[in-house]
Amino acid sequence: MTYLIIDALDECITDRPKLLHFIATQSSTSHRVKWIASSRNWPELEKRLEAAGHKIRPSLDFNAESVSTAVKIFIKRKVSQLVEQEKYDERTRDAMLEYLTANADNTFLWVSLACQNLKGTAKRNVVKKLKSIPPGLDPLYQRMMHRISESDDAEICRCVLASAAVLYRPVAIPELVAIVEQLKDFANDLESVREIIGLCGSFLTLREDTVYFVHQSAKDFLFAKAYGEAFPDGTEAVHRMIFSRSRATLSRTLCRDIYSLEAPGYPIENVKPPEPDPLAVSRYPCVYWIDHLYKSKPKSSENSVDNLQVPDVVDEFLRKKYLYWLEGLSLCKSVEKSVVSMTKLWSLVQEMGSQDQLTQLIQDARRFFMYHKGAIESYPLQTYASALLFSPTGSLIRHLFQHEEPQEITIRPAMSDGWSACLQTLESHSSSVRSVALSHDST
Repeated sequence: MTYLIIDALDECITDRPKLLHFIATQSSTSHRVKWIASSRNWPELEKRLEAAGHKIRPSLDFNAESVSTAVKIFIKRKVSQLVEQEKYDERTRDAMLEYLTANADNTFLWVSLACQNLKGTAKRNVVKKLKSIPPGLDPLYQRMMHRISESDDAEICRCVLASAAVLYRPVAIPELVAIVEQLKDFANDLESVREIIGLCGSFLTLREDTVYFVHQSAKDFLFAKAYGEAFPDGTEAVHRMIFSRSRATLSRTLCRDIYSLEAPGYPIENVKPPEPDPLAVSRYPCVYWIDHLYKSKPKSSENSVDNLQVPDVVDEFLRKKYLYWLEGLSLCKSVEKSVVSMTKLWSLVQEMGSQDQLTQLIQDARRFFMYHKGAIESYPLQTYASALLFSPTGSLIRHLFQHEEPQEITIRPAMSDGWSACLQTLESHSSSVRSVALSHDST
């Protein structure tokens, strides 16, 4: 027998419908495989799992006694850990057990956060601090927001929280420093960054130096109950700041053959990041800078980033760093994701009514990317070899980066002036293709 356990389906953000469909269809294929999934009881989730056969749906609401027993065991364990770490006496231990048991409301996360708040508290202050911890997650989050707002690091903590809330994935500490403007002075003092994240302890946690939200409810609270405090200028301003920092990071770090692979035929599956990794701070910006620009909602060419108009910023980046960015995407193994990103950039420029020159550049960059995607994805340095040599002579990208063409090749292929009708060559299928489906978002 095989048991597949998926916890907290409601916290899955990306492609949740696909995951639910997969569970529903696969759960009936074999009697030897059992699926166990937990979630908040959202109607949408229940509806999508209707197709699953042989369902049993126990509700924790009807098993409150079992949950209560489990939470009490959890409380005893957490209190025992605190007593051992802080050398509390029996009287303090009993007070902690009594308060936590009375106010936990059968919520493991509340117990965990409350005990985290007690760490480092002197024995004489434990009872007083316990009584200041309100029951319920939202009041506890609100208390933490108030505590952060009154600290000496209030503004930097707010910016870290706001940035973490809009990021598309958890980030490592060096990536966070590169993304958050207020952390730029701590690039060589990562211990201070860890302390700042610790100040956001009821919201953020560190696992192997990667920043996560402690729970989806913490992120939900920032958007639903503390929006004005976390995002005083709106989420668009946070996205704009992240885009600005991302562009600056990429402009500073991206270059040709950043991993010193040298051979144009070096396959991506053999690539190992060097130590130190020159892409360590650039991985997140490399994949998501367009997404943050798009979410910043620049409505017209008058919108500015770093006192420059958005079209000018994008134009300069594409003209100076486009090929190096494509190499970076290949090394980050994120070429597929950026097919959608380029479509977003194209639609954004259309909405802004930007000048024809930028529109033509993006259109050419998009065609270059789609046409040579297979080679760039598999062999990062083919960005400067086959991709340039087999592009039309009238390609703007080829003209801008002609200095990167391999000089040792003296006999060059005769190419047409413009792009052919071919958009992209699809590979990797092992037998004949009988049908093709094209998605609306160009992926």
